[in-house]
Amino acid sequence: MILYHLSHTDLDGYTCQLVSKKIYLNGNFYNANYGLEVKINLLNIINSIKNSNEKDIFLLITDLNLTKDEAKQLNTDVNNLNNDGFNIKLQLLDHHGSGQNCANKYDWYYLDTTRSATKITYEYFQDNYNEFNNLCEKDFDLLIEAVNAVDIWLEDNKYFEFGKVCMTMVSKAYEINNVLFINNNRDYRLYLITNAIKYISLDNGNILLDENIYKLKKQYLQDDKNDTMDNLSSKYLVKMIEEQKENLTIKYKQHKGLLTFTLGNISIPANRFLKENDDYDFFIDIGRRGRGSLRADNKLDVSQLASALGHGGGHPNASGVAFNDWKDTINYQDVKSFIQKKLDKLS
Repeated sequence: MILYHLSHTDLDGYTCQLVSKKIYLNGNFYNANYGLEVKINLLNIINSIKNSNEKDIFLLITDLNLTKDEAKQLNTDVNNLNNDGFNIKLQLLDHHGSGQNCANKYDWYYLDTTRSATKITYEYFQDNYNEFNNLCEKDFDLLIEAVNAVDIWLEDNKYFEFGKVCMTMVSKAYEINNVLFINNNRDYRLYLITNAIKYISLDNGNILLDENIYKLKKQYLQDDKNDTMDNLSSKYLVKMIEEQKENLTIKYKQHKGLLTFTLGNISIPANRFLKENDDYDFFIDIGRRGRGSLRADNKLDVSQLASALGHGGGHPNASGVAFNDWKDTINYQDVKSFIQKKLDKLS
């Protein structure tokens, strides 16, 4: 059976996936933060299943409450696929009371407001997989208690303060972009959560973890030698970009550019990328609200390009622009099509 697991984008949501990975190490993992992100991820999952050669599927959703329309559409899509020869087991495990109407209607929609989604998922796997407990490392159960305590705010719980540190650790793990490199970002956060376990039974474990988060981040990002966090993260980012640069390439007249989405703070990584890839003349990053940051390395005046694209401007090697005709999306290919069409009109 192949796992497709969609979960929320906070400590509770990611720890649910840490649980499911004990059984489905090579599963297909997705994350969403409600609204458009849920709709697009569910659509992507259904399309992936349609194109899969595997017929036995476990579709798991955790720490997300679906709207009536989302639940109805998902129920229809899964029923249609099952009628076409698939064997899909659909299960939603959640604790948000706003999903009560959906829970009343669908037997696959499990709701319990007294536990975090992590604890619900943990106990679900304990109940349904005999080998699960043997696959969990020492103190894994204490991590579950900490996540549960902070997510439903049990201040008197022994592990509440440890859970608070973990919650902040995950929310501030922004060194790897969670849109363009979503799989890398998830692996990064799961690495941090996993390594937090070693501190949980120590005296003042919450304080020790808090003091060592920076070291854990640098351990993940560094390769052959230590460096500043800015340099390590930009080097790691450039490496990921270079692995995908053919898909991220855009063209403007005779110039070759690199387009990213929602990276933010691009000065250091853009400069590093352009210096290490001298066949590229400019670098553009588009934010979620349609604001663009442009960088160059003396091969193209991006202030003029920004002005032509959307009445933007700035400096020859560092400029910005805002697009009034921007439409919200989390799909990189939509962003690339949007920008390339504008560049083509200028050529």
